[in-house]
Amino acid sequence: MISLLPQALIDGILIGGIYITFAIGFSLAFGVMHIIDFAVGEWVMLGAFMGFYLNRWLGLDTVIFLPVVFVFFGFIGYILQPVIYKVLSGKRGNPHLMGLVFTFGLGLMFRGLGLTFFGFYSHSLKTFLTSGSLSFEMGSVFLTIPIVRLAGLLYALVITFGLTYILKKTDFGIAARAVAQNREAAGLMGVNIERISSFIYAIYVGISAMTGILIGSVFSINAQMGGKYTIMAFFVVVLAGMGYLAGVPWAAFLLGIVQSIFLIYFNPGWTLLAVFIILYVILLVSPKGLFGRGI
Repeated sequence: MISLLPQALIDGILIGGIYITFAIGFSLAFGVMHIIDFAVGEWVMLGAFMGFYLNRWLGLDTVIFLPVVFVFFGFIGYILQPVIYKVLSGKRGNPHLMGLVFTFGLGLMFRGLGLTFFGFYSHSLKTFLTSGSLSFEMGSVFLTIPIVRLAGLLYALVITFGLTYILKKTDFGIAARAVAQNREAAGLMGVNIERISSFIYAIYVGISAMTGILIGSVFSINAQMGGKYTIMAFFVVVLAGMGYLAGVPWAAFLLGIVQSIFLIYFNPGWTLLAVFIILYVILLVSPKGLFGRGI
């Protein structure tokens, strides 16, 4: 069984790459808008089904539709953000709790609409990436890396480095970081908080929906898939430190490796329990996440 450990580690890193793609947008939205968006899994689900139907109607490879899905759902996020901003800025109740309740209800609505229009059946997305794998030997161990999962990891790294560059090297990114650190002070310095928040939420929704295509290429998709991805996004972001973008990849890789090891060595049904225990223990030691940098 020990010979399976290298493959388990590789699979875990590849799974972690998939988690990065939707958790990093979740972390970005929380860092700037201070909103825990419990609809993240439903954005993933809707993006996956948009890719599925575009592939069925147009007959083109699903990967081609990545930018289309990003722009379409980014536009929806841009339009929806002012409504969320109004909920967060209301004078009654806790704004964080109101945002959580609102997005939780939004997720339930999207799930209901998905079940109504897409049905209960599971589907898989067709792409040229699913047809191959890389195989090699490491000593006496034979290892396999599916091309589609490797592509997902590369996609995650591109998204991570792209967002990092935008936040650190552009005027928009500097303004977004200012809003994340102190909204009132940023507003007094002339930053348009509502506009920055709208663009950040648009980027987050676009990335989450676009990720649905990659997830649908690796796993199956259905209208009820959103819940488990919302949970994993929440676990990754809390483990990394709420709002700490640089910690997301490391937290995602850790949870991916844990999941892979449980799939191979233990009962797969215990995976979420194991992840929760790890999260609980780490938060007992470091309440602000792995690196102690969270909000």
